[in-house]
Amino acid sequence: MSNTTTRPPISRRALLKGTGAVALASAATILPTPFLSRAEAATLQIRALMWEPYVLPEMIAAFEAEHGAKFSTTFFDGNSEAYNKLKLGGTRDFDLVQADGFWSRLYFREGLIRDIDLAKIPSLANAFPTFTYPDYELLTSEDGKSPIGVPFCWGGYGITYNAEQVTADEVGSLEVLFSEKNAGHLSASARFEENIALAAILVTARMGTQGSARPDGKPFNPYVLTDEELAGVEALLIAQKRLLTTRYQDLGTLNNLMRSGIVWAAPEFSQVYRQLQGMRRAGETVPDIQHKLQAKEGGLGWIDSWMVTSGVEDSEKLEVCHKFMDTILKPEHMKQIADKAGTSTCIDIRSLSSDEERELFLMDRTTELKGLHMFDQPSSPEKWERVWSNMESA
Repeated sequence: MSNTTTRPPISRRALLKGTGAVALASAATILPTPFLSRAEAATLQIRALMWEPYVLPEMIAAFEAEHGAKFSTTFFDGNSEAYNKLKLGGTRDFDLVQADGFWSRLYFREGLIRDIDLAKIPSLANAFPTFTYPDYELLTSEDGKSPIGVPFCWGGYGITYNAEQVTADEVGSLEVLFSEKNAGHLSASARFEENIALAAILVTARMGTQGSARPDGKPFNPYVLTDEELAGVEALLIAQKRLLTTRYQDLGTLNNLMRSGIVWAAPEFSQVYRQLQGMRRAGETVPDIQHKLQAKEGGLGWIDSWMVTSGVEDSEKLEVCHKFMDTILKPEHMKQIADKAGTSTCIDIRSLSSDEERELFLMDRTTELKGLHMFDQPSSPEKWERVWSNMESA
């Protein structure tokens, strides 16, 4: 199976540009160097391959001081990039790695990450049950025996909409994103994989194939489609093309389009919803922007996790990796993550949050994750690329 496409997807990190949610965190980034002093060589090096918005410089500095370790970071834009880095010998270069959805199990199947000891991560007791085994299985090996990661942040790729123009009933279905009624007032991201997967959920619901036996014998997955379903997706995306005002490259652009009232509905990670609701509650003249996490046909979601690479064999280093995961999962640190990255957390931070934050960050809606299809690899990247190219040239 091919693991990359010829067209790199727009990353969540790229989409965050212009929103103020991404910080450079350069103080916490240790540049690699081939020459280490004796003192540095004696210091335990912990190297993380991770998403940039999740760096907490003050927490990392305190962790380094407490454990006599040096924490260095390498950032990636998307799961495919991280996967390729690990495949090319990265298990020797990295100790900790992040991923989301089904990617964690892929890493474990291919020997890129190792099992971990959850008993050494007591902060995990603060996680919402929705994100732990057996409710959430993707951070446990497929035989159910080995914990392979810890949940960190989560979200959906739901529909943010202008409630002054679109009713709650309308947004209850993915049809709202393909409706002639909303022509000229719709937008979609430039992320081709999520566009295809989201359209696939609607197409398969229309065809009635979601609940039928699948060719691979597994439950329905919008990233694993038959040729007939892909043909339906292509036709739907071509029909939608003329209804769109634009495909947004970043959330700052979508923010402006929705704030001005030009766009009434668009799929996004809920950050724009939070921003515009916050502005409205602060008294600014902003439309009533709401967010539908999951339509009746289904939806897309993700859970970002932390894992330990298979290159960690030294017991001391493994112990410190466990301690790092335990430290960053502490509620006070997860509250900082939510404030900085603008994402919902898998750790229950409601006691540290206002009623408004509980609503905006979906803290009382975690059980809705169960109906969301986790981000995954397309089963045939070449076919997906062809569908997207045909749509663009139509």
